[in-house]
Amino acid sequence: MDHLWTPWRYAYVSDTEPDPRKGVAPELSAWPGDLQCVFCNMIASADYAIEHGMPVDDAEKAAGIVYRGERVFLCLNRYPYNGGHVMVLPYLHEKSLAALDLETSQEFIALAQRVELVLKDLYRPNGINMGLNLGKAAGAGVTEHLHLHALPRWTGDANFMTVIAETRVLPEELSATWQRFRDAFARE
Repeated sequence: MDHLWTPWRYAYVSDTEPDPRKGVAPELSAWPGDLQCVFCNMIASADYAIEHGMPVDDAEKAAGIVYRGERVFLCLNRYPYNGGHVMVLPYLHEKSLAALDLETSQEFIALAQRVELVLKDLYRPNGINMGLNLGKAAGAGVTEHLHLHALPRWTGDANFMTVIAETRVLPEELSATWQRFRDAFARE
């Protein structure tokens, strides 16, 4: 029998992550706050590191932030379903799409459109899943901060590992995904 080791997922699936400040990467742990939201912590800890001398790319890579707009940003999913799994989020800590103001909504959708094009260019998928899970009953793991998942899909990517072993095989490290997206957004 073969074993597929994915130790980076243990803290997520067991909810035993020792640092209660979800979203704060170890490299950004000097940030003294906790906003009680994985995504708000992600932005705040990266901003703190940048303000205290860490290069922007280093802080944003540690946080998983790929791109920042005026009202929205793009980040990696630390526990991806497939390589290339990213999320579009407003900076505003809001759980409802309907609660966003018009400008934020427009930028949110415009970034999702850009992500679609970048995913097609970088991964050449057979399809793309894009979706919002609004509320726990809808499947949201983080219910309090709106986020849109975007991930490439290929015909047959739900193979025997997924169906039988309930395991995904991810051929790309998150740091490589971050760099690919960062380069793609820099070219635009």
